[in-house]
Amino acid sequence: MPQTLAPPTTDPAPALKSAGRPAPDPTLRALAEAHGLKVSGARPSLPAYLGQLWQRRYFITSFATARVVAQYTTAKLGQIWQVLTPLLNAAVYYLIFGVLLDTKKSVPDYIPFLVTGVFIFTFTQNSVLSGTRAISGNLGLVRALHFPRACLPISICLAQLQQLLYSMSALVVILLCFGQVPSWSWLLAFPALALQFLFNTGMSLVMARLGSRTPDLAQLMPFIMRTWMYASGVMFSISRILVGKHLPQIVVVLLNGNPAAVYIDLMRFALIDSFTHKQLPPHVWAFAAGWALLAGVAGFVYFWKAEERYGRG
Repeated sequence: MPQTLAPPTTDPAPALKSAGRPAPDPTLRALAEAHGLKVSGARPSLPAYLGQLWQRRYFITSFATARVVAQYTTAKLGQIWQVLTPLLNAAVYYLIFGVLLDTKKSVPDYIPFLVTGVFIFTFTQNSVLSGTRAISGNLGLVRALHFPRACLPISICLAQLQQLLYSMSALVVILLCFGQVPSWSWLLAFPALALQFLFNTGMSLVMARLGSRTPDLAQLMPFIMRTWMYASGVMFSISRILVGKHLPQIVVVLLNGNPAAVYIDLMRFALIDSFTHKQLPPHVWAFAAGWALLAGVAGFVYFWKAEERYGRG
């Protein structure tokens, strides 16, 4: 019988092997495509990812609330620590900077000035520090369930916002006790907090991705945040410190454009009568919006690009 020769075929396996990739099984691939199967954990497109986050908005808010409630469940004072912690920090800074270093002489309404700075910077600080552990500290949840991983750092920032709003009740009492009368300018606190929340969320997303690959980063970040705090005018007025100092222009721009200092200054301007527009850096609202958009958009895209790698290996 004459033999029928099969047409020559090109085997892709050697080429794929030389490229360092395993050769795919064409039978399994065709079968998966026929039944609409996709790679588990594959990164969705950016619009699809945003849609998944919106579908899980109730999970994000519930998870944030649960974190706030569970944080102090073992403490006898419970949720009171949400207010006591920043107040005690402010008391320590007042003793060191206000009394020992006598910074209060150069700053009118120093106690409202200091407490506002501590509360607002703590919001950013806790968002960044908690974001560093958002993935590495929830590996059990990440590996057990399929959901957009951005839910975790976003819910962390939302929890920190809730804590700040609880603390603001104590801040309002302090402002009233030291002669600050509520005015229309207090309404500026809402857009300032909204922009800061967007900035914090972007930073938390960046740190979540970095912290997922480098757990040691969580040990380093407290030192970085402490340095950032001292450069943000929490305990002193940057505008007054710069008076008479012949610093390079780049240093002045960096100090005035420091995002943490920008959001602190906006809150002080909104809530404290003696903190006037003359103490604000030029174009402060443009700085605040620019930092919020830059950190929010860039941080979200940066986190999304590694979506399929979280919780693996």
